[in-house]
Amino acid sequence: MLKTVICGIEFKNPVFLAAGVMGETGSALKRIAKNGAGAVCTKSVGLERKEGHKNPTIVEVEGGFLNAMGLPNPGVDEYVEEIERVRNDLKRMNVRIIGSIYGKDEREFAIVAEKIEPYVDMIELNISCPHAGGGYGATIGQNPDLSYKVVESVKDAVKIPVFAKLTPNVTDIKVIAKAVVEAGADGITAINTLGPGMVIDIEARKPILSNKFGGMSGKAIKPIAVKIVYDLYETVDVPIIGVGGITTGKDALEFIMAGASAVQVGTGVYYRGYDIFRKICEEMEVFLKEKNVKLKDLVGCAHD
Repeated sequence: MLKTVICGIEFKNPVFLAAGVMGETGSALKRIAKNGAGAVCTKSVGLERKEGHKNPTIVEVEGGFLNAMGLPNPGVDEYVEEIERVRNDLKRMNVRIIGSIYGKDEREFAIVAEKIEPYVDMIELNISCPHAGGGYGATIGQNPDLSYKVVESVKDAVKIPVFAKLTPNVTDIKVIAKAVVEAGADGITAINTLGPGMVIDIEARKPILSNKFGGMSGKAIKPIAVKIVYDLYETVDVPIIGVGGITTGKDALEFIMAGASAVQVGTGVYYRGYDIFRKICEEMEVFLKEKNVKLKDLVGCAHD
């Protein structure tokens, strides 16, 4: 009932793990796969090991979380070993793997993409992290020319589908979307975290996060994410993966009706546990049976 095809790849359901949450190790990816996800997205990995920011890197706020991880990862060469350990197990569970990658320029992105391609079904370009610094993340994704160059370079380097994950922290996200699609992106993931934002400890009289500021995720950003998916659906003709504040089947269906072909769940794991993926799928199935409709017929139906 929930089977979904995106860029010729079949997914058993459209509820995926988002990058940066429970994707640090192969065993973590396997745990999410066992709990019903249709696909798992890796932690964003780069060319070399990166320590990321010091703790504290995450703080709960009303309606969600602020985080400033700083893209910590072991580097792509070591990380693919993690994927290799569980790849056959995930294949047996019919769970796809999406490789999230980052780089400081189009050359780095292309090298990392080539290295990870044999181990994943799809690549997601992190050009949207709002707190990475050093020319990474949103520094690229806020510039249509830089975004174009990164996508073009990666598309030249690999043969599997490439999705660009966009930042909402721009004047007009439609301009960025058009640029990445013109460069050859097979799809778009929207959105990354909002912000950056800040929380101050009034007793210590200083920001709580070691990086001082971080990106906002969680339930509070969902209406913004839904609106962006809605706008992108009318702007570009490629599949969209919606992400931002999804915790229930109703949330997922909102994104799908706005135009998403699939959704990703991140901080929702905190609210409903590791089996949130199975719960969301079950809730979606109940809705489809009650309304006697097919999932594919709901994609973008809010535009009719």
